[in-house]
Amino acid sequence: MTELDEQSSRQTILVVDDNPENIHLLSAILQPYYNVKAAINGFIALQIAGGVDKPDLILLDIMMPDIDGYSICKELKMMPETAGIPVIFVSAKREEEDEEKGFALGCVDYLSKPVSPPVVLARVRAHLQLSNQRFHLMGLVKERTKALEKTRMEMVRSLGRAAEFKDNETGQHVLRMSSYSRLLAEQATENREWSELLYSAAGMHDIGKIGIPDGVLLKKGKLDPEEWAIMQRHVDYGVNILGDHESDLLKMAVEVAKYHHEKWDGSGYPGGFSGKDIPLSARIVAIADVFDALTSDRPYKKAWSVADAIQLIESEAGKHFDPELVPVFIACLPEILEIQAQYMDDVSDETF
Repeated sequence: MTELDEQSSRQTILVVDDNPENIHLLSAILQPYYNVKAAINGFIALQIAGGVDKPDLILLDIMMPDIDGYSICKELKMMPETAGIPVIFVSAKREEEDEEKGFALGCVDYLSKPVSPPVVLARVRAHLQLSNQRFHLMGLVKERTKALEKTRMEMVRSLGRAAEFKDNETGQHVLRMSSYSRLLAEQATENREWSELLYSAAGMHDIGKIGIPDGVLLKKGKLDPEEWAIMQRHVDYGVNILGDHESDLLKMAVEVAKYHHEKWDGSGYPGGFSGKDIPLSARIVAIADVFDALTSDRPYKKAWSVADAIQLIESEAGKHFDPELVPVFIACLPEILEIQAQYMDDVSDETF
C-alpha cells in the first residue's frame, strides 16, 4: 500500500455535479484512494454533508440548475456542523472574478474543467492534510483549554468556600447550593454546558463577604439600619474581587454575585432590578441559596424543615423568586433531598 493509500483510505470525498459524466470521471480518479459519495444536485449535497457520516472534503460544481455551487458553499459555511468541511470548486467558469467569488465564500481551492487527474489528486491530498492538521491542533487547544478551565473552576470553588468559612458556615453549603443550582438550571434550560458553568460560578455568590467586618457579618442578633447597609456592600465587594475577565466562568460568577439578592418584584438590592432584567443565573441561585439557608443551622437560627422551607419559597413566587422557576425547583425535590443528604454538614467542619 502506498503512502497515499495509507493516508486517505478512510476519508470520504463528496462529488457534487449535475452532469453524471463529470461525477463518473472524478469518481474514477478518486476511488482508488478514497471513499466517494456523489450528489447530482444541491439539495442532495446539503443532505449528505449535514448527515451523520460527513464527508472530509467536497468537490463542488458551480453551474447547476437547482442551487448553484456558490449558494451551496455559502449554506455549508453558515452551518456549524458543516462549516469546517473543505470545499474545492470544480467548474468550467474560468474568469478571475469567478475564482475570487469562490474564495470569498470560503472555498479552499478552485479547479478548472476539464480536470487533470494528477492535479485533482494532489490538491485533494494537500487540503485533506491541512484539514487533518487543523483538526489536530484544534483538539490540542481544546484539551489545553479544558485543563485551564478545570484549574480555574477549582480556584473559584475554593474562593467560594473561603467566603463561607468567614461567614461562620461550613463549606458544604457551597456544594449544596451549587448542586441545587445546577439541577434547577438543567431542568429550566436543558443546556448542560451552561448548567455546569453555573455550578462552578454559583459558589462565588457571596465572595464579597470577605470584605465585611466580623462585627457585622457574625452578629447573632438583628442588624440595625447602618449595619444592614454595610452588609449589602458585600455585593459590590464581590464584583470588585472577581474583576473584569474574558472567562465565561468568571463573567457568570460576577453576574451571580451582582444580582442574586435582587428580587422578582424589584424590592431586592443593590440595583432594584425586577423580573427578567435579573439574569437567569442569579434567579436560579437566589432560590437555591435561600432554600439551603433555610434548611441549615446557622448561629442565629435552627434549621427549618424542608416542608416549611418549600412553603415559604412557594409563597414568595412572583415576589422574591421567579414564578416560573419555583414549580420547577419543587418538582426537583427528590433529587434536592439526595444532594442535601450527600453533603450534610459535619460539626467537625464548622468554623467558629
